[in-house]
Amino acid sequence: MIRASVRAVLSFAAIAVFATAANAQTSSIFGYQDFSQQQKLDSTFLAVPDAKLAGQELKILTAEPHWASSPEDYKTAQYVAEKFKAAGLQTQIVPFRVWLNKPVKIEITAVDANGKKLMAGPTPEHVDPKAYGGDPFQDDPRVLPAFNGSSASGDVTADAVYANYGTLEDFKKLKELGVDVKGKIVLVRYGANFRGVKVYIAQQYGAAGVIIYSDPADDGYVRGDKYPRGPMRPDSGVQRGSVQFLPIYAGDPSSPGVGATPDLPDSARMMDPAKMNQPSIPANPLSYKDAAPILEALDGPATPHDWQGGLPFTYHLGGTGAVKVHMHLEQDYKLRTIWDVIGTIPGEDTEHWVVAGNHRDAWVYGAVDPNSGTAAMLEAVHGLGALLKQGWKPKRTIVVCSWDAEEEGLIGSTEWVESHMAQLSHAVAYFNTDVGVAGPEFNASAVPSLQEFVRQVTQQVPSPKGGTVYEQWLKAQQDTPRRRGMEPTNASEVRVGTLGSGSDFTPFFQHVGVPSTDVGSEGPYGVYHSVFDNYNWFIKNADPTFVYEQQMARVFGLEILHMADADVLPYDYRLYGAEVERFVSAAKVRAEKAKMSADFNGAEAAAKRFAAAGEAIYKVQSGTPDAAKLASVNDALRNAETALLTPAGLPHRAWYKHTIFDPGEFTGYAAVVIPGVNEGIDADDNARTEAQLTVLAKQLNEAASVLENAAK
Repeated sequence: MIRASVRAVLSFAAIAVFATAANAQTSSIFGYQDFSQQQKLDSTFLAVPDAKLAGQELKILTAEPHWASSPEDYKTAQYVAEKFKAAGLQTQIVPFRVWLNKPVKIEITAVDANGKKLMAGPTPEHVDPKAYGGDPFQDDPRVLPAFNGSSASGDVTADAVYANYGTLEDFKKLKELGVDVKGKIVLVRYGANFRGVKVYIAQQYGAAGVIIYSDPADDGYVRGDKYPRGPMRPDSGVQRGSVQFLPIYAGDPSSPGVGATPDLPDSARMMDPAKMNQPSIPANPLSYKDAAPILEALDGPATPHDWQGGLPFTYHLGGTGAVKVHMHLEQDYKLRTIWDVIGTIPGEDTEHWVVAGNHRDAWVYGAVDPNSGTAAMLEAVHGLGALLKQGWKPKRTIVVCSWDAEEEGLIGSTEWVESHMAQLSHAVAYFNTDVGVAGPEFNASAVPSLQEFVRQVTQQVPSPKGGTVYEQWLKAQQDTPRRRGMEPTNASEVRVGTLGSGSDFTPFFQHVGVPSTDVGSEGPYGVYHSVFDNYNWFIKNADPTFVYEQQMARVFGLEILHMADADVLPYDYRLYGAEVERFVSAAKVRAEKAKMSADFNGAEAAAKRFAAAGEAIYKVQSGTPDAAKLASVNDALRNAETALLTPAGLPHRAWYKHTIFDPGEFTGYAAVVIPGVNEGIDADDNARTEAQLTVLAKQLNEAASVLENAAK
C-alpha cells in the first residue's frame, strides 16, 4: 500500500520524466506532425489528477441513494456542475422529461402443490452487521424496493418454469424438451445476455411473467467470499436493472428519435405502451436467497448439465404445477425530469466536437457503477482546468457530459444526442467510461479505427503496478489469453474489444456514427446494481487508495486531449478495413454452412475496396499535408464513419443504423458484426440476407469513395 501510495502522488517532475520516457519508447504519436508541444501539455495534465481528491469525490457522490429523477439525483447534478465550473468549463444543467416507472408495490410469493408457502419476498438486502464490519449503508429508508425499470405492472399467478439464462437458445431448448412456457412465470438467471432480452424472448414465447435472479455460480459464493468478507454477492443481494427492449431502440420510451425536452408536448410523444420499447408482462429481480426455495421445489426433468447453477441441489425444469408463483407488481409510470450536466471548453474549431461522458445516476448508491467513472471524469476535468488556467485552448471544442437515467435505458445520453443530431454529425469522437474502477485490470473497447489510438494513450500513462497501463494490460491478457473472449492477435499487442451496447456510447456510435471508445478497469465485482455497491464495498475491494481512479482519470483525460489537439484525426482505417474483410468472410462461411444461396460477391468486393482505401488514406495521414489538404483529409476521415450508417436502419429496429456494429437483437450487450447480414443468416432468411448484403456493399462503397477522394 505504501508503494502504491508513493506512485499515486508522483510529482510534476516525476510525471514529466515518465512522459518523456514513455514518448521516447513510442517513435511517434499518430496524428501529430510535431508532438513536442503536446508532450509538454501531457506532462502538465498527468500531474494533476489526484487519488485523494477522487476518493473524496466518490464519497460525496455515493453518500445517498440517487435513483434517476430523485431529489438526491439532482443534488449530484449540482455537485458535478460545480466541479465543472470550478475547472473553467462553460456549464449547463440540461433537463429532459422522460417516461420512467417507480415501484409502488413489489410482492412475489410461491407455494407448492399443497399450498404450502415456499417464500415471500423480495427479502430486503441485508448482511449481518456484526460480521466482517457489516455494511453501513444497507438500512437507508430511501432505498427503493428491488425492481426492474420498464417492467409492466401485473397481478399474475402461474406455474414456474426454469429457463437457465433466458437466451434464445435456452427457450428453443425448452421447446425441444417439451416444456411450454406459455402462460407460465419463467425463472431465469442473470448472465449471457441483457436482462431486457430475456424478457423480450419470454414475452414472444407467451410467458405471463419473468423473475430474474442472481445465481451464486455467476457472481456469488462459487466465485469467492461473499460481501462483507469478500467482493461477491451475498445471499440477499439483488441485481436491479432495466428490462427495456434496448436492442429495438434506446432512450426515452415515449420519444424515439426525438429529444425529450421539457417543452416537447405530449401530442408529439408516443404514449401507446404497445408501441414502446418496453415489455407488456411483469418482470422483477430476486436474490438467490429468495429464488432458491422456488428452484428447489420445481420438479419435472432435471435440467441439461450446463443449466445447473451453484445452489446445493439439482435444478429441474418445472412447469408441472408443483410450484405456483404469484407476482403482484404495481408501477407508477409518469413523465419525470432528469438532468444531464454539460461542460464545454470552446476550441479554435467550434464545429468538430470531442465529446466525453459518464453517467451519474444509480439504482442505489452506485460506487462502482457508475460513480467510480464519475470521480475519474471529475479528476480528468480537474486536469483540463489546470491547462486552461495556463492559457491553453484546444484546437477542437471539448464537451464533457454527466448523463442521467442511463440505468433506465441510456436515456440522458440518448435524449441529448437526439437533440443535437446536426452538430454531432461533425463530432470527431465520443469517449465513454461507465464502470470506471471495479478493480485493477484495465480494459477497453473501441471502433476499429480508434483501437491503436487507445493503445498509444495507455502507453503514456503510468500504472500503479509499475510500468505503463498498456504494459500491465498486455501482461493480463497474456497471463489469461482467453479471458472474456479477448485473445490477443499476437503476443506483442493488446486486443481492444468490440463495442456492443449497455452504455452511453450507443446513441453516439450506433445511431449517429460518432467514432467511440469505452474504458474501465475490472476486478471481482459481485455486488453490481445492488445496495452493496457502495463506498464501503469500494474501499474494501475495488481501490482502497484510489490509485486506479487516478489512472482512469489520466487515460480518459489523455484521450480527450489528444483527440482535441491532433493535427490529423488519429483514425486508422487500415485496421477497420482488415476487420470488415474478416467479418464478411466469416459471414460467408456461416451462410454456406447454413446452405444458403446468398451472393457475397458484391460485399466482398466492397470490403476489399474499403480496406484498400484505408491503406491509401493512412499514407496521407502519415505525411505532412498542407492546411487545405489537412482540412479535407480530416473531413473525409470523419465522414467515412457516417457513410457506414444505413438511413433505413436495421430490419425490425430502424433506430440502429450502423452496418458494421450493433447490439444483437437477442444479445443486447454483445455486438453483432455486420448485423443485418448475420441476423439474416441466424433467421435462415435468404431474401433478408441478400438485401442486407446489398445494403452493406452500398455503405462500404460510399465510405471507400470518401476516403479515396481525400487520398488523391
